[in-house]
Amino acid sequence: MTDIPVASRIIKGIPVSPPDGRVVLSFANGQTRVFEGIPLEAITDMVEAPSPGHHYVERFRHRYQRGA
Repeated sequence: MTDIPVASRIIKGIPVSPPDGRVVLSFANGQTRVFEGIPLEAITDMVEAPSPGHHYVERFRHRYQRGA
């Protein structure tokens, strides 16, 4: 896994496994959410957004399938 740095108050880190599209979002409140089958461009869009946390809420969390 590769950890992609992100400047966000609510997202602490984004470890990504590019071959299988697995993303593990670590949040500042201690929660972790796993998503699978995520295209690299979706992660890039979130990381490069003016507010990655807002981007996650508005465009990511309900669009992609959560894993175990």
